[in-house]
Amino acid sequence: MILPERVRAFVWRRLAVGAGVTLGPRVHVGPGSRLWAPRRLTVGEDSYIGRWCTIEVDGSIGRGVLIANAVGIVGRRDHDFRSVGVPVRRAPWVGDPGRGGQSGRVEIGDDVWIGYGAVILSGVRIGRGAVIAAGAVVIDDVAPYEIRGGDPARRLGMRFGAEEIAAHEAALAARGWS
Repeated sequence: MILPERVRAFVWRRLAVGAGVTLGPRVHVGPGSRLWAPRRLTVGEDSYIGRWCTIEVDGSIGRGVLIANAVGIVGRRDHDFRSVGVPVRRAPWVGDPGRGGQSGRVEIGDDVWIGYGAVILSGVRIGRGAVIAAGAVVIDDVAPYEIRGGDPARRLGMRFGAEEIAAHEAALAARGWS
């Protein structure tokens, strides 16, 4: 039996997006991607999440964010790998009830581009307008409009100069993106 496209899209979204996740209007989630949050994750309007992405953190993803294929946004302290006598696969997870652990929120600002295969670890803030290069491993905060790449990700430059940032911000504000 072949299901109509609207039914397939509805079923796909239900399988791909966990209960703790809220999607804004016009959010695209590509095939094979999975969004899940221990507590809560919000994705802002008009954002695009490519194919085969794994997003498993609490936090927020801003408006107009472009996340390329195969991006991972994941916890860095998810399993207690130091539990003596317990295989890591069976080790307690920091989010288990009674453990009081947190994997750290991820905050991604509006108008951010995250390139193919990048990994963003929990507890990181990525400022508005930043660009993360393909394959980067982001372990600490990224300033607004900063370009980062490498493993670990380091500053490669700025997306715009000061005058261009002001013009870009004004143009976005005129479109209701203040």
